[in-house]
Amino acid sequence: MVAHIKTATIMGIDGYLIDAEVDISSSLPGIVIVGLPDAAVSEAKERIKAAIKNCGHPFPAKKVIINLAPADIKKEGSGFDLPMAVGILACESIIDPDKIKDFAFIGELSLDGSLRPVNGVLPIAIALAKQGITKLILPKENVTEGALVEGIEVFPAEHLCEVVNMFSSNAEQTQEIKPFTINIKDFLSKSFDKEPLFDFKDVKGQQKAKRAMELAAAGGHNILLSGSPGAGKTLLAKCFAGILPPLSLSEALELTKIYSISGLLDRDEPLMSQRPFRSPHHSASAAGIIGGGGNPKPGEITLAHNGVLFLDEVVEFPRQVLEVLRQPLEDGHVTISRAQTSVKYPADFMLLAAMNPCPCGFYGDTEKTCVCGPSQTQRYWSRLSGPLLDRIDIQIEVPRLTQSELLNKKEPSESSKNIRERVINARQIQAKRFTKEGISSNSQMNPKLIKKYCKLTSDCEEMLKSAITRFGLSGRAFDRILKLSRTIADIDSAEDIKIHHIAEALQYRDIKR
Repeated sequence: MVAHIKTATIMGIDGYLIDAEVDISSSLPGIVIVGLPDAAVSEAKERIKAAIKNCGHPFPAKKVIINLAPADIKKEGSGFDLPMAVGILACESIIDPDKIKDFAFIGELSLDGSLRPVNGVLPIAIALAKQGITKLILPKENVTEGALVEGIEVFPAEHLCEVVNMFSSNAEQTQEIKPFTINIKDFLSKSFDKEPLFDFKDVKGQQKAKRAMELAAAGGHNILLSGSPGAGKTLLAKCFAGILPPLSLSEALELTKIYSISGLLDRDEPLMSQRPFRSPHHSASAAGIIGGGGNPKPGEITLAHNGVLFLDEVVEFPRQVLEVLRQPLEDGHVTISRAQTSVKYPADFMLLAAMNPCPCGFYGDTEKTCVCGPSQTQRYWSRLSGPLLDRIDIQIEVPRLTQSELLNKKEPSESSKNIRERVINARQIQAKRFTKEGISSNSQMNPKLIKKYCKLTSDCEEMLKSAITRFGLSGRAFDRILKLSRTIADIDSAEDIKIHHIAEALQYRDIKR
């Protein structure tokens, strides 16, 4: 008899149904696993033997062949331990094969038979639900993550013995495991009520920078902050996370899939309910930023999907690392190709970069004199290529604080909570506008949508004609100014783009440099 056990594997951020076929024959004892298993899958032989023995059942002294079908997909990870063990027990009639037909199994086995958690449960559960599988046995630590998926019941198990007892061929030994359920909306609502760790009300001065960051959050625009050391660039960046709009359920689930396969998901809070804020060190490699490896894994840009990638002291990053950002900034995804596989990961993030204006940091400073020569300053800025700068919608200076601002004698700053309310209102306007377009923010508009939603009056056209001639705007820069103008109009709750919206958008391009 051949036992068929349903399970799944991960490719990219998506799950794929796998059929674990188990056959036991009268031959020399041993276990053979076929179907492109990796080392972790092949090593399951010893874990399965010990787990079945410590569960109180003899391991068959026969030849066991396990095929993970389809055979042309590489199988990775330890999540196949449980389905393979269940298949062996089903062939030995310890488990009733008829009882497991509607179930899928995922889990790593310890030598004593207890179940350990695995990565990638959410995309696996989604894939199984799409295939019509309605019941899933999981390790207890993974059950909350699996319960996020509608249309599938998840059953928590702590030990192989619990699984055996649930599907025992002996009716007297059967012990039911109750399914686990959660309310997804509770996780999202809890995150919305959290107070930000850094608040704009604690940032002294820098009203123009705060306005620029509000616009960036409202439209999903990239932003570059340039200013003297100590002006507040890093603090502004940390406060930026507190004004980001909440995640929608679809965005939260997609982000959770990414963190699940990366092994970064918090077991206590299985749903990513806040937009990510990733801040890699400037020693990061291109593969660490973009993703990679023999079996390509997500990089920082994918971990920042639907959130922010903050590059502090951006010019200290190797130029080759910065250049790999150009295509993802334009496309919103990255394709990592290797000899044996090609994986596409989402990478729709906001780039937030900060830098000094020159090597010594005081070029243009009102108090300290810059000691850098023009050629040094030019070489410093040349680390950011023109094509990369062209993809940054907002480029502003963050000046040194005045005495009155440092002493905080002026009126208190606006809180992040108030700014976030305007950001959310602008995002709601965009969500309504793009209901049928498949996007959620102004920064995602393509040329066709720009033409449709960024219609200009004659006065606006005249201003843009003058700007094109005077500043030599590229086609990309022109489109990004229109997108930013649309965001400014949304912040003002204006139906049409006005001339003052265009004028403000032009001020946020570092044209003088």
